[in-house]
Amino acid sequence: MQVHGSCASRDGAAVLLLGPPGSGKSDLVLRLIGRGWGLVADDQVVVEGVVVSAPPALRGMLEVRGLGIFQDVAVAEGARLALVVDLVARDGMDRLPMPSVWGAARVPRVALHAFEASACDKVAFALDAALGRLAQRAGAFAA
Repeated sequence: MQVHGSCASRDGAAVLLLGPPGSGKSDLVLRLIGRGWGLVADDQVVVEGVVVSAPPALRGMLEVRGLGIFQDVAVAEGARLALVVDLVARDGMDRLPMPSVWGAARVPRVALHAFEASACDKVAFALDAALGRLAQRAGAFAA
């Protein structure tokens, strides 16, 4: 299936960013790339089970609002979906969210505000928690 979103990966583990236009999907991917993550796809993401990729026509493209669409951006190959992040307004985030999943693959799902200064760090923490590398006492990944 193809979804409207953006996707980045770290060490083969992908994070799918979902949200309406202007919610910060491409901006957050750009900041993650700046921290060493790889681009999987921007604007449209093909999801087949837990394998994610860009549609061929958009492969290696990244929209940078205010600058335009860049092409030939290095693409992370073979990424597997490990986390879904819904990008919401700051007041749309729960302080201590309950665990949630996305799709038939039951991928962990959280809601974050893309434009917070800590957004990249929150995505990294959430990915590590989804992969079982960090434990929580309470919240989206608490057992």
